[in-house]
Amino acid sequence: MSRVNTLPILDLSRFRVPRQRERFLAELRHAAHEVGFFYLVGHGVAPETMRAIVDSARRFFALPQAQRLEIENVRSPHFRGYTRTGTEQTAGGADWREQLDIGPERPALHLTEDDPRYLRLIGPNQWPSALPELRDVVLLWQCEALRVSREVLRALAVALGQELTYFDRWFDAEAAVHLKVVHYPPREPGGTEQGVGSHKDYGFLALLQQDEVGGLQVQRADGSWIDATPIPDSFVVNIGEMLEIATNGYLRATQHRVLSPPAGVDRYSIPFFLAPRLDAVIEPIDLPPDLAAVARGVTQDENNPLLAAYGENALLGWLRSHPRVAERWWLTPAER
Repeated sequence: MSRVNTLPILDLSRFRVPRQRERFLAELRHAAHEVGFFYLVGHGVAPETMRAIVDSARRFFALPQAQRLEIENVRSPHFRGYTRTGTEQTAGGADWREQLDIGPERPALHLTEDDPRYLRLIGPNQWPSALPELRDVVLLWQCEALRVSREVLRALAVALGQELTYFDRWFDAEAAVHLKVVHYPPREPGGTEQGVGSHKDYGFLALLQQDEVGGLQVQRADGSWIDATPIPDSFVVNIGEMLEIATNGYLRATQHRVLSPPAGVDRYSIPFFLAPRLDAVIEPIDLPPDLAAVARGVTQDENNPLLAAYGENALLGWLRSHPRVAERWWLTPAER
């Protein structure tokens, strides 16, 4: 395989054109297998919708800290709300970013000790009283991101030799999707370059809207890094660990990270994570023989064990990333 110097660019509109579909599927299959990341254009999200969420992000993070802390995530056992800079952990280090975590608008469940622990992740969002318009902007963007991600997933199903609707059974109204509205403050003198530490995403797909400031990097097979330089009106899409499990490693969940912006520069991004129902147990896909022959097997990492039961995998990720929320709401007195 030749050295990859940039991420592939795929035009999703070609999937909807019969005479262009096969060529598009071949390019999608190659990008998802070889790189695990690609730019996506032709997605149909209105430019004004993409602009609105970045504008709203700037307004939210410009609020006085006291107004942001009114919805701090330590108030939520569901890991929803505002995370202050330096309190989320990735790869054992503090991420130099602040963010707002949003999921579907659902009430908390009435659970018993016999229910799976991960069902406690389901619950309401927190919204800032000082910026009431944020809710409508974010939920509209979330709806569009879900539409696009589902279309990409359907295209991947076809590219893997399956029916268009193969994955649909895991993505009903209870799917555990979520997004982050993120602000990366300028790097402080002598401060860490870790905007987000090196990691993989544990859902099916992630879809990222970047502003014009770079920082996202994708790891090559040789351990070096590719800059995912922002392309206007595009998303960056990457394969999650659940698809790596489902395809026995034919699809690649790739390590990536974000570098803090330089002094005097702020970066804003909105990642969306397409995840199935929390009770989904990922089953292996019966791949065509030519694809199965080059499947690499599921990554074995003692620091990041991959679980086919999605809810258990997701809960491990949340507890690891947000220790303050875990300590307040999830750990027993003996575990604290």
